[in-house]
Amino acid sequence: MTVDEHSREITRSPTTFHWGRYEVVTSGGEIVALEPDPADPDPSPIGPGVAEADRAPYRITRPMVREGWLTGSGTRGGDRFVAVRWERALDLTARELDRVRTRHGNAAIYGGSYGWGSAGRFHHPQSQIHRFLAMAGGYTASVNSYSQAAMEVVLPHVIGGGPRSLEERGPSWPEIVDHAELVVSFGGLAAKNAQMVPGGPSRHTQVSWQRAAAGAGVRFVNVSPVRADTEPDLRARWVPIRPATDTALMLALCHVLLTEDLADTDFARRCCVGFDRFRDYVLGTADGCAKDAEWAAAITDIPAGDIRDLARQIAAHRTVINLAWSIQRQDHGEQPYWAGIALAALSGSFGRPGGGPAAGLGIAETGVRGHWSIAALPQPPNPVSPAMPVARIADVLLHPGATIDYNGARLTCPDIRLVYWAGGNPFHHHQDLGRLARAWQRPDTVIVHEAWWNANARHADIVLPVATPLEREDLALGSSDTTITAMHRAAAPPADVPTDHRVFAALAERLGFAERFTEGRTERQWVRELYERTRTRLAASNVDLPDFERFWTDGSASLPEREMRHDGGAFAALRADPDAHPIATPSGRVELVSDTVAGFGYPDCPGMPVWLEPAEWLGAAGAARHPLHLVSNQPRTRLHSQYDGARASREAKVAGREPVDLHPDDARARGIADGDVVRIHNDRGACLAGARLTDAVRPGVVVLATGAWYDPDADGLDRHGNPNVLTRDAGTSRLAQGPTPGTTLVEVSPAGPDPAPVRAFEPPEIVETEPAPGHHGPAHHCPAHGAGNHGAGEKR
Repeated sequence: MTVDEHSREITRSPTTFHWGRYEVVTSGGEIVALEPDPADPDPSPIGPGVAEADRAPYRITRPMVREGWLTGSGTRGGDRFVAVRWERALDLTARELDRVRTRHGNAAIYGGSYGWGSAGRFHHPQSQIHRFLAMAGGYTASVNSYSQAAMEVVLPHVIGGGPRSLEERGPSWPEIVDHAELVVSFGGLAAKNAQMVPGGPSRHTQVSWQRAAAGAGVRFVNVSPVRADTEPDLRARWVPIRPATDTALMLALCHVLLTEDLADTDFARRCCVGFDRFRDYVLGTADGCAKDAEWAAAITDIPAGDIRDLARQIAAHRTVINLAWSIQRQDHGEQPYWAGIALAALSGSFGRPGGGPAAGLGIAETGVRGHWSIAALPQPPNPVSPAMPVARIADVLLHPGATIDYNGARLTCPDIRLVYWAGGNPFHHHQDLGRLARAWQRPDTVIVHEAWWNANARHADIVLPVATPLEREDLALGSSDTTITAMHRAAAPPADVPTDHRVFAALAERLGFAERFTEGRTERQWVRELYERTRTRLAASNVDLPDFERFWTDGSASLPEREMRHDGGAFAALRADPDAHPIATPSGRVELVSDTVAGFGYPDCPGMPVWLEPAEWLGAAGAARHPLHLVSNQPRTRLHSQYDGARASREAKVAGREPVDLHPDDARARGIADGDVVRIHNDRGACLAGARLTDAVRPGVVVLATGAWYDPDADGLDRHGNPNVLTRDAGTSRLAQGPTPGTTLVEVSPAGPDPAPVRAFEPPEIVETEPAPGHHGPAHHCPAHGAGNHGAGEKR
């Protein structure tokens, strides 16, 4: 502790975000700086501006109710809000929950959340809302993620294990440094994606490991439409592929390996099933179409000679086939991951140290360290089943009673009457936001916990403001990290703004299960409990942690590095003796052909990796009208849409809007100059963005990062640059039903003079009509009051 020249006490306290560990500097109870942990060699630029958002004009500091919901009129997303007292807001929420579960059943409640709401384990909003709703009788939940849905579903059929088993069993960076010679990365290894990890990294070392591999002589190949998807220090060979054609390239590489006698057919026959059928497909024996280099050149726009050369390089070297998450967020997104496994199986490196397939190797600390687990808020079973694929929420809302094929099952869409959302922003994550906005009108009621007036709050009926990570106590441990961080409360929240947990505890009291929900613990006692459970769990692994008081005073506790293997792991054991060391597939082998998937009978995902033409791509007829392929990648200056108004994101805007990268040739043909405001459009929607000209994207491709706060005008034009007004809301296939934003064609044109101003950070109109104390307003204005009054949403 030190004192400044004005004798205001300076304090420093630790905290963690998903993008790193920081010391929070406060003076007189106000946050004056966030300083990255000095031990972090490559801190994220996001952190220093975070505190600004906590006191921004778009912070929500009072409970709000949409005026039209009270009167049975209006539209979500375009209505005024009424400021109410907490007692009334909680009564409205509890009564509406009780009305819906009583009248329509608990399956009519959708428990919406997403996993990036907090790095802390106790105040993790997904854990809080799911615990609360399960105890309230259950809810319709979601399954899989927007990031990885296709791979989460298809890979267990192909290599067994859990949804992320390839990340756990693929080669580690220490193995790559010691043994690898070549890393071929489909979708690249973008450094911006190494900033974040669930729970937050104490040290960002991913890029350092990549550079260490390059220094050890490992060569890199970046197969991506974006050159910046690898660090310049790696001196990667850039293969500027047409977007959404990775599967065709992988099949052609397999064709070269097979026809030039370079394939590891011994591994493919001993350790895989379906090799002969896959080989026949690649060679064209089955359908008369050889998947050779010339065939792939016409699809991928990569010269046939370059394809053959790359295949020979893969066969000649210990090679990692890295599959970025981005390549499966497209139509038939299961196929590139399955084809990537097949390519690795034929490469000669599968199951050898430092070689074989990898998933998302450039993401955060993936492949850097082993994994320690930390205790989380206990979750009771959810009495409602089944869960619905997360990326199909608009389908569920729009088509109650319809069926969705998913991973061999047929799911019936429940009739959702109430959406309760805490953590995440569906108007960031989801595709075709115009369609989502229409779907969002269907439920009777939408309730959200939010700190800021983003689109999630604007499209709600009841908005319950909550504290931010800097305003509450918690503890965190990043996946693959070695530091448990005490998250001290650095500042008080605005007056009367509670945590998510306090809101749920107050609702649980109204609904009759408060003691079960809180277990009689305060928030500090819960943080202590989760730490002690973690301490007990790790003691079984001979890890000795200090007691809670010492941990809280010190601000952190260190864990030993988990030793990384250098022998190829489970895949090496499979290679050595597949009978003695089977993997968790029906055959015990890598399933190049899956009879299970084939048995589902899905024409959009047959039982082996094949080329299926995407609904939209640069080789399609639709490219005549919309001749540019949109890449909507992850931003560098924020986490998804979080802190879009904070310093790092704000300073990266062009003309106050999200920047869109265009190749100079494409810009010149359209009369667009660097810094111009442009209109990006297709048949689904349109948005404005700021042009940024660069030859680091291939011609025919535009790059618009996700996460600009959705800001539609009265005609639906997004003024701020949100790419999801353009993206396609359809499942990857009937197998995974994942999102397909990578399957999007657009056109770009100058916006013209006086483009519409951005209003994303302006709060909606607030009506100051809170009733006098003790009065809850006219019963006929409140859909939770009075017999026979069912709310505006029930007038269907």
